[in-house]
Amino acid sequence: MGLGRRLYRGEIDVDFVGKWRLWYGLSGFLLVISLAGLLINGLNLGVEFKGGSVFSFKAPTATIEEVREGFQEQGVHQPIVQTAGDRWRVTTETLPENTMLAVQNSIAKDYNVPVNQVDVQSIGASWGGEVSQKAWIGLGVFMLAIILYLSMAFEPKMALAAIVALVHDLVITAGVYAWSGFEVTPATLLGFLTILGYSLYDAVVVFDMIKEVTAKLGTTSKQTYSMAANNALNHTLIRSLNTSLVAILPVAAILFIGTTVLGAGTLKDLSLSLFVGMIVGTYSSLCVATPLLVTLKEREPRYQAIAKRLASQSGKGAKSAAAAKG
Repeated sequence: MGLGRRLYRGEIDVDFVGKWRLWYGLSGFLLVISLAGLLINGLNLGVEFKGGSVFSFKAPTATIEEVREGFQEQGVHQPIVQTAGDRWRVTTETLPENTMLAVQNSIAKDYNVPVNQVDVQSIGASWGGEVSQKAWIGLGVFMLAIILYLSMAFEPKMALAAIVALVHDLVITAGVYAWSGFEVTPATLLGFLTILGYSLYDAVVVFDMIKEVTAKLGTTSKQTYSMAANNALNHTLIRSLNTSLVAILPVAAILFIGTTVLGAGTLKDLSLSLFVGMIVGTYSSLCVATPLLVTLKEREPRYQAIAKRLASQSGKGAKSAAAAKG
């Protein structure tokens, strides 16, 4: 509790920039694990992307095992069964028309449901390809807009740091989906685009403060760019944590209560990407985007000169102190 109070009073100064090796190492580890999951397992694409048949019906007394076995008895391989209350949604591979009719009649017979109340949809793989293409186009346009905005509002190096952080967030979130086997649906893509906006907002807040603080650095400055950026980051730390906490709590409620208690599968598709993305986005804005920006900016002659001058003064001061003791 004491640490929490000190943190929220701004009495703790965290050296985010100075620990860049730790953050880069952690991010590198997470990225390697995520890429391994994508290469080994791949993404479990929903029927909207790979095509297939979808059956939707109402059966209050049915169980998941009963529904799955009923489909398998009709020759359906690996049906994906989802439930929301007494409503069932079963996704299968693309089935021939006669098999779809047989499954529809079997469902109606087993659960005493009129045949016309067993909804059947057949989605072609070509339609899923169009959805994927539009999703990639939307992502590309979003990234381009971010680069243009940050380059005009701040500078290209800040835009580069923000883009790297966004890609970092996307890859790790996708890695969670790959290892967990969660189905990727259009709702998942909406969640991905949402976390991009959220992560960008957090980065813009931090960069705006850094821009304001570092604009005062001159040839006689007593701070390097790294020190000034770290101070700016600590000034926005509480705001970032509060914003993240307020956003994550309702998403966590949707993910853990909405999907487990209410059984709403579509909420799971959206909330998992939001939950993981918000946590990773907060981390990346603090521990990836800012240290990367500092790494890029410290290479500029202006800030190298300040760092050398301060290092020289520090060395002279240490020698004077040693001579006084001698």
